[in-house]
Amino acid sequence: MLRTVNRLLLGLGGLALFALGGAALVGGLDLERHWDFRLPGWWPFGGPDDVILTDGARTRFRDNGWWWPVVLAALGVLLALLLWWLLSQLRRHRLTAAPVDSGDGVGGQLRGRALEDAVAAEAEAMDGVARARIRLMGRPAAPRTRAGLRLEPHARPATALERLSREALRHARESAGVGSLPAEVRLNAVRHRARRVT
Repeated sequence: MLRTVNRLLLGLGGLALFALGGAALVGGLDLERHWDFRLPGWWPFGGPDDVILTDGARTRFRDNGWWWPVVLAALGVLLALLLWWLLSQLRRHRLTAAPVDSGDGVGGQLRGRALEDAVAAEAEAMDGVARARIRLMGRPAAPRTRAGLRLEPHARPATALERLSREALRHARESAGVGSLPAEVRLNAVRHRARRVT
């Protein structure tokens, strides 16, 4: 959800800045006169001497009683949305602990970092995996993993993915006592120099 909101905000912000910059460029360079075309009446910048906000537009609603409350309310809502967005960026998405069902009714907690390190160590012990990075995400009741595997040149991606699922992630599911542990896996190859054959 947050990734979608970020992309949407960045896209809308970029589009607005592109449109505003294009309008200012057309007016500031006086392209209407140089290229001999007519701008529509609603165009914000008509020429190099035009201003962004005229005195009339700036003071038009000042005498109305509703103007300042509406402006302050809109700025307050905008500030609240920006603060929510900023706090959601800073919020930790990693799962710090996962509940473990010990079978005696008491239960316990497994540190998320310990489980990540164990899965990464088991993945790096597999043939063809040079490095593994594991992140435990989600909620304690529904954990999920994000894995990044850096493969050696001789490794087969399908084999590495199948072994990760069958061995390391299965052991993690059994350790945490969860029924499912969905995983998003990204595979990269180790950069290596080509060998010269003589």
